[in-house]
Amino acid sequence: MESNIWFSGAIILVSYYFLVSSEAKVRDRRIVPAVLVFGDSIFDPGNNNNMNTTAKSNFPPYGIDFPNHKSTGRFSNGKIPGDLMASKLGVKDYLPAYLNSDLEPEQLLTGVSFASGGTGYDPITSALVSVLSMDDQIDLFKDYVTKLYSIANEDRVDDIISTSLFIACAGNDDISNTYYTTPIRILQYDIPQYVDFMITNAAEFIEKLLVLGAKKIGFIGLPPMGCLPWARTLAGGLSRNCDQNRNNAAKLYNSKMPGVLRNIQKKYQGSNIIFLQIYDIMINMIQNPTNYGFEETRRGCCGTGMFEVTGFCNNQTEFICEDTTKFMFWDSYHPTERGYQIIMDDIFNTYFQDLFNN
Repeated sequence: MESNIWFSGAIILVSYYFLVSSEAKVRDRRIVPAVLVFGDSIFDPGNNNNMNTTAKSNFPPYGIDFPNHKSTGRFSNGKIPGDLMASKLGVKDYLPAYLNSDLEPEQLLTGVSFASGGTGYDPITSALVSVLSMDDQIDLFKDYVTKLYSIANEDRVDDIISTSLFIACAGNDDISNTYYTTPIRILQYDIPQYVDFMITNAAEFIEKLLVLGAKKIGFIGLPPMGCLPWARTLAGGLSRNCDQNRNNAAKLYNSKMPGVLRNIQKKYQGSNIIFLQIYDIMINMIQNPTNYGFEETRRGCCGTGMFEVTGFCNNQTEFICEDTTKFMFWDSYHPTERGYQIIMDDIFNTYFQDLFNN
């Protein structure tokens, strides 16, 4: 009898060991070796910090919900999409800025963000606020690859580039800032023409990534820009309604871009380029806030929530919402960490199979 009890106990212990080991392996398994991000303030974790630009957020109350309440240069109260995406893929908890001088080799090997708040696919957009253009970000990526070859062998570097997830996210500043708030482009193009101009530049950017070895690319579409708190204040009238001109521009862009990306994919054998739609989830969050646990989607947490962003959202502002999880927007332009979490969850639920099973 004793031997049977011992044997049964041993079986239980062995089974438990393999169960725990299996769960640990699942936790430790990375779906991709690295995440590499290009674009604007949605994905900028602090590349703008040391630039001579007003497009910064490395001061309180930005980062109020980040570990140690640290203002890292992320344009939110806490984590931003690059962090959430890297975490969901099992890569790491925070995606660092490439221009962070303290990066360790392991941080480089598992991915960085080249994104720069205020940039766009229109080269004038980045010039207006003195930030990294999309071509500048390509140059930084080339520099990044050179660094990889100095810390890893050629096969590993080639594997990182060919199997990692690349993300491109820009265009909001092109329409919201360059087109509608300056006289430069609005005198040259109507909106359909300007959208086509943006798409041409975006397509050229994606092809540059492919030439440099990228294979798996997630291309993020435009949000309902006319419903951002800043746009409501600027163009929504006394009632601060959504500006349909900006929303229609976003919808036009979003309707055309997937076909362009499919045509590019046909040219590059083995590539997988997926258009990641965020317009629908965001408009649903805005129109049905209680479905997502929000109490406010028309203004941000910082200050009045109607116009404050970057330097106007600072530690001198009188109003900061008591519970950031109840607000969709942090400032008048960028979602809260909670808002970003919902958007990223929707992207993964909708596009995971397309991104990683091809």
